[in-house]
Amino acid sequence: MNVYTTDKIRNVVLLGHGGCGKTSLVEAMAYLSGITSRMGKITDGNTVSDYGKEEQKRQFSISTSIVPIEWSGTKINILDTPGYFDFVGEVEEAVSAADCAIIVVSGKAGIEVGTHKAWEICEKYKLPRMVYVADMDIDNASFRQIVEEMTALYGKKMAPFHLPIRENEKFVGYINVIQENGFRWEGKEVVECEIPSYNEPNLQICRDVLMEAVAETSEEMMERYFGGETFSEEEIRSALRNNVMEGTIVPMTMGSSLLCQGMFTLLDDIVKYMPSPENKKKAGVNTKTNDIFEANYDFSKAKSAFIFKTIVDPFIGKYSLIKVCSGVLKVDDMIYNDTSESEERINKLYVLQGNKPIEVKELHAGDIGALAKLSDAHTGDTLSTKSVPIRYGKAEISKPYTSMRFKAKEKGEIDKAAQALAKIMSEDLTLKMVNDGENRQSLLFGMGDQHLEVVASRLANEYNVVIELSKPKVAFRETIKKTADVEYKYKKQSGGHGQYGHVKMKFEPSGELDKPYVFEQIVVGGAVPKNFFPAVEKGLQESCDKGPLAAYPVVGVKGILYDGSYHPVDSSEMAFKMATIQAFKKGFMEAQPILMEPIASLKVTVPDAYTGDVMGDLNKRRGRVLGMTPVMGGKQVVEADIPMMALHGYCTELRAMTGGRGDYEYEFVRYEQAPSDIQEKEVAARASKVAESSEE
Repeated sequence: MNVYTTDKIRNVVLLGHGGCGKTSLVEAMAYLSGITSRMGKITDGNTVSDYGKEEQKRQFSISTSIVPIEWSGTKINILDTPGYFDFVGEVEEAVSAADCAIIVVSGKAGIEVGTHKAWEICEKYKLPRMVYVADMDIDNASFRQIVEEMTALYGKKMAPFHLPIRENEKFVGYINVIQENGFRWEGKEVVECEIPSYNEPNLQICRDVLMEAVAETSEEMMERYFGGETFSEEEIRSALRNNVMEGTIVPMTMGSSLLCQGMFTLLDDIVKYMPSPENKKKAGVNTKTNDIFEANYDFSKAKSAFIFKTIVDPFIGKYSLIKVCSGVLKVDDMIYNDTSESEERINKLYVLQGNKPIEVKELHAGDIGALAKLSDAHTGDTLSTKSVPIRYGKAEISKPYTSMRFKAKEKGEIDKAAQALAKIMSEDLTLKMVNDGENRQSLLFGMGDQHLEVVASRLANEYNVVIELSKPKVAFRETIKKTADVEYKYKKQSGGHGQYGHVKMKFEPSGELDKPYVFEQIVVGGAVPKNFFPAVEKGLQESCDKGPLAAYPVVGVKGILYDGSYHPVDSSEMAFKMATIQAFKKGFMEAQPILMEPIASLKVTVPDAYTGDVMGDLNKRRGRVLGMTPVMGGKQVVEADIPMMALHGYCTELRAMTGGRGDYEYEFVRYEQAPSDIQEKEVAARASKVAESSEE
């Protein structure tokens, strides 16, 4: 592949709902540009961008893939992203490296939730964008309807650059609104044709919108427009390019990816109207001087790049995907990683075409490429030179809130599973593994049930380790509400020295739920010698690890040793520890033990229309709605306190309730007394486990 300068590069991210046709669009562009000799199909599992086994099996994109295309002397780096919400982290990584976006909408399915989310992402990151309507070869696909709906949603900035020509319900050609010419497909050729009369009113409307946009670029243009002058095609294109880059115009075009119709004009429009990296700002910090480093994709400045994605594949190895922010990166350059404080030589530079690495000699500022087997490099790290060490801000990646308990099916594969998960987590920042020692469980956090299911499947197919996913155990706590006064005498005689420990203790609520226990001794007269006090506290400490009620950790208990007795020969630390443990069990159960459940502070962001449904559902889950706060985009943030156990499966329910438009986040805030029915259920479950283990 040729080397391209910054002005000849376009970094385009494809966004849209799952199944809207992004991967098929990439395939058509790859075929038209000569990368492939035949177009692959998703159903056949042979597309350029969906190369992973899971993607081929499930027939949808799971990870972002990059397909660089050479067109009209320009390199277009296409970033094909997943459309399903469980893989939003991949989208966020791709957007951090993109300079513009194409929102893909299915002409058959119309505007979907993913379309709204794609628009919101573009607004958040201020990305210039185009809208491409796919599936125009399908009978009931309506470009006009989608234009009208998008205009109603996002205003008059929506500007169709092309209009479809249909004959006998078939998509046979298009009208170029700027040129006011019609074109037909005849085999592989495109020939000029007359504009059908039914298209003329729509053409005039679209043309007027474009002319108004051109006129508004300057006072001189405005005067000429009102004076009845016509603009040249070159003037129109130049003005529209500025408008597109500023986001005041969003071009709309259409085609059929399967028939490779409309691809030529789309690729041309990307080159003509989409910004190159030289039009974008990029700043970091020089960590040596603490000065702001204005990179701005300037090839003449010190070399720097950031890793926006990591690929760890058991078959193709590890690749760090980079975007060059300044300078020119070359083979044999020494690069410095400011995060790990390590320096190494670039042996080879690549561009990835799906999963196919292609060697290149250099990458100019603004270009996207890959480095293989970088040691101790992670997504978000900055690569620069030791003389000018730069650090860029990391991409904002969504936090995972859906958790499942996991364990290796085979006991001997626990370490193997952990190592494989570590590799997957290095490329998927929305996947987290948490070791919950208190409840003796390992938790896997992801963006949704489907996300975790895909991870489990990848482990089995790519790393040959099987894990089982199950509902996580809730981190209950046990405490007491009343006071108990107990004594216990631990006495054993089996020849030689015996064991003797005798304690009299009070157990009462300490009022400090952030501590397991408080120990106090008020022994007088040496009834229990001082050297056994630590043993008594040790027994109290061990007792709090697993409570007598339902085997959950104990909190908020005060143990007071006030009397007892000892034997000058048989007493030992072990005897007093055991006496305390037994006294604790007895006293705890006499002091009205209760189960405490964790409570989370929950924030649910939904469009106004769904607030009633969301609040009703939260009430069913024992949530207490605290209030609502309006936010931008016609949405509300519903705030509530809710038991953690009620959040299991909430991601799926919320998406079903809101058509995928709801988001949520939560954090633990405190413990509260669990309802009696839940306490009874947990105690019964504990008794059942004890009975089963005793039978074995």
